[in-house]
Amino acid sequence: MQYQKVSINFEGKEYSLEVGKFAKFANGSVMVRCDDSMVLVTAVAAEQPKADIDFLPLQVEYREKTAAVGKIPGGFLKREGRPSDKEVLSARLIDRPIRPLIPKGWNYETQIVATVYSADPNFDPDTLGAVGASAALLISDIPFNGPISEVRVGRVNGNFIANPTFDLLGESDIDITIAGSNNAILMVEGESKEISENDFIAALEFGHSKIKELNSLQMQLVESFTPIKREIIVEEIPEEIHELIKNEIHDDMLAYVHTVTSKEERRSQRSNLLEKALSKVNEIYSENEEFKDKLDKITSNYVGKLEKAYMRNMILDDGVRLDGRNTRQIRPISCEVGILPRSHGSALFTRGETQSLTSLTLGTTRDEQIIEGLRPMFTERFLLHYNFPPFSTGEVGKMGVSRREIGHGHLAWRALKSMLPETDKFPYTIRVVSDILESNGSSSMATVCAGTLAMFDAGVPFKKPVAGIAMGLIKEEEKVAVLSDILGDEDFLGDMDFKVTGTVDGITACQMDIKIEGLSTEIMAEALEQARLGRLHILEIMNNTISSPHEDISQYAPRFTTIKIPQDSIGAVIGSGGETIRGICKDYNVEINIEDDGTVQIAAITKESSDQAIAVIQGLTAKPQEGEIYVGKVKEIREGLGAFVEFLPKTQGLLHISQITHERLENIDEVLKVGDKIEVKLIEISRDGKFRLSRKALLERPADMPEEKERAPRSESSNRDNKRDFKRKGSR
Repeated sequence: MQYQKVSINFEGKEYSLEVGKFAKFANGSVMVRCDDSMVLVTAVAAEQPKADIDFLPLQVEYREKTAAVGKIPGGFLKREGRPSDKEVLSARLIDRPIRPLIPKGWNYETQIVATVYSADPNFDPDTLGAVGASAALLISDIPFNGPISEVRVGRVNGNFIANPTFDLLGESDIDITIAGSNNAILMVEGESKEISENDFIAALEFGHSKIKELNSLQMQLVESFTPIKREIIVEEIPEEIHELIKNEIHDDMLAYVHTVTSKEERRSQRSNLLEKALSKVNEIYSENEEFKDKLDKITSNYVGKLEKAYMRNMILDDGVRLDGRNTRQIRPISCEVGILPRSHGSALFTRGETQSLTSLTLGTTRDEQIIEGLRPMFTERFLLHYNFPPFSTGEVGKMGVSRREIGHGHLAWRALKSMLPETDKFPYTIRVVSDILESNGSSSMATVCAGTLAMFDAGVPFKKPVAGIAMGLIKEEEKVAVLSDILGDEDFLGDMDFKVTGTVDGITACQMDIKIEGLSTEIMAEALEQARLGRLHILEIMNNTISSPHEDISQYAPRFTTIKIPQDSIGAVIGSGGETIRGICKDYNVEINIEDDGTVQIAAITKESSDQAIAVIQGLTAKPQEGEIYVGKVKEIREGLGAFVEFLPKTQGLLHISQITHERLENIDEVLKVGDKIEVKLIEISRDGKFRLSRKALLERPADMPEEKERAPRSESSNRDNKRDFKRKGSR
């Protein structure tokens, strides 16, 4: 392939596409560069088609090489492993706008790989991957109805910014990734800080204007190539077979579509219709050599097309949906909280035939997620995990975390995170887990609602309740119907899946996939307004169950206590190799975190264990004071001398035999034993740092014992001082 490079000035940076230098065995290969970020994107299709499939066999991978930012991977193996959640999410941002533009009937296994080889750590290069994927497909022999481009949109001080840096995103109230062709927006994914619907439309329009600039750059590149696209061979099915199927099941299909049914009932009736159609087709064409081995596939495909057409016509003509609702109605909703007794917070949210059982766990800073990638390593204190087991759809399947689960969980995470309390007000790590128990449309939005309820149940000072709704679209020429709270069937048979989350005051997150071109701003505005009304309806029902956080957290959750110690005492609390702090954690079943400024955070399940740990820490950092009273522990007894008592952690003093009781003692064992805890008074700190203790000073003198002037016994250091004084006097 000949070498070619095209570039433009995009938002003050050189944005270029380079072909013919890298990965020349690929069907299409483009190096996309913006400033210091370089992403190589390749597109490869198998030589032979995959037989007997009715789906697009497309795989998209996005991988980040840590060498791109001059880092060596962490961990034991020191090489990149399976894709991180960030890489999976970036791959989805490429896949979703690309997939609808590969023509139907393409059954060659196709793989798009975007690899980050150089990256500015203050800029996310994932949008370059989508632009490169489009360009690589355009110059390849793979059919593709592009170009498409992708940009990230932020807004700082009211001004929109395309592909902002992470620093600017930190100041932005919008972080939305938009992909589209010249004629339409195809995908939207992002978060915002309670923006209005009008602001959302403005962000889309700004992003689309920038998309057109990058599409124009791709077309400059394509002008230098004349790729011969592979032909998609679509098997022609005789019209009489289709007519036979339609005539056989028309009345039954019409009745089925216009009857209010559940998901299971539709599945059963769909199966009966297919069986009836197959019986008729086999009766007529079973001896036809050309089609007899394909009758099942032909019949199944056409029955599906009929169902789609009948359903869409019913909605457009009658305004009635499969479950009997009109286009704006929300399915029945029920909410419960506190149903998992040992969880720190829990909620069951059911909307129609979609159900999320969500639990919330509060942890300490040690539970934070460490995130390592192209950016400097950081930790995340809010985690949301979404699980979609196969039984939720009444099917048998593999258990595990799919890309879809990662994507849906991330959307719910984005929806809720802006309403979390600040760390200094609520220093917990928060983990939300949504298990989808039933699914018939918009389980990610059920997760958002259940997440809010679980937050309140757990006593998290969540700022405002957040709800989510999935919107659909049916469009045939000039006829348009926007659907609120779509079913799974409406998602599959419709033209749009638009998920919107937010509070009563604005949008917090969104995700949109469009299957058609030509979606106008007017239709988008209608969908957003309908979504707003639906969101308010859902929030009202949620608030009737629980409208604010419980006053206290669960009795099973850790309790935080914060104290301050001198910075020069941090080492004493930590101990050699961390021995001291580990011992405190083990002895009192607590977790301790010490900041560089001397802030100590103690997490404990009970107040008693917290108080005990605090007492030890304060003892380790306390300075002995003459005249103070301490509770000490007898560590050693020396007959004739006294006892050594640990009155502060790691600090011992001598309790002389004469200071144990008012009475004369012959044997110390009569009063004290090793391990006894006793109150003592620090009566002297000698010049060499030794401590003299007294127990007698805290005891009441017996009534029959005459008063006497107490004479403190000389310590060893005092004896040495006297000897030195005597020698000095003698020398004179």
